[in-house]
Amino acid sequence: MAECQQLMNKIAELESDKNEHVLVEETLQPLDGNRRAYRLVGDVLVERTVAEVLPSIVKNKENLESTIQALRGRLSSRQKEAADLKAKYNFQQ
Repeated sequence: MAECQQLMNKIAELESDKNEHVLVEETLQPLDGNRRAYRLVGDVLVERTVAEVLPSIVKNKENLESTIQALRGRLSSRQKEAADLKAKYNFQQ
């Protein structure tokens, strides 16, 4: 059960990050590619152009989506295991 809660918290955190990436992508999409853009890399703010930043934002968003899907699958299997154990041992919570 604790692992399920940890997975749900991690999924919520990654969903929030993904939503931020979507907002940034939507903001940068209509801008000129040569326009300056600043990106936080670790603790350092780096100056780049929109054309340099946008592909990495899109790639990071796609990676977040795939990670979220994997975690959801893992959560689903853990919840099923917990339900099976509850039924097997007649455990009430």
